Amino acid sequence: MKTYMAVGLLSFTLIISGASRAQETEHDIDCDAAMSTVDINQCARQEFEVAQVRLDEYIAKASDTFHDDPVVLEALQLSQRDWLTYRESYCHAIYQLWRDGTIRGVMYQGCMLQLTVQRTHNIWQNYLTYMDSSEPILPEPQ
Repeated sequence: MKTYMAVGLLSFTLIISGASRAQETEHDIDCDAAMSTVDINQCARQEFEVAQVRLDEYIAKASDTFHDDPVVLEALQLSQRDWLTYRESYCHAIYQLWRDGTIRGVMYQGCMLQLTVQRTHNIWQNYLTYMDSSEPILPEPQ
């Protein structure tokens, strides 16, 4: 019994140690010079994560802007839930298209990035700008 516990503890320690090292190297990647598949995938993931944070900010601001209009707010929330399902499904299909190659990860991340950037712009255009020349509530996403 003690042997199993010792092996389990050792395994757990190695897993935590490996995860810790993976997190350290994550931040050390020069994405402008990434060459390995692992580095390229990590850089693509980081770029997507930045875009996701921006989308979350724009959705939150749109929700805040229309907090007094429950019909619009509910429609926005429903559309966002449906859109997230669509994004995952569509990008999974792209992953399957490239499933036999090491490029599949970056193709998936690229799909997630592209759709996220498009969605952010759509939210900005439809919920955070005005029909006249008034300043938008948030700047146009890039």
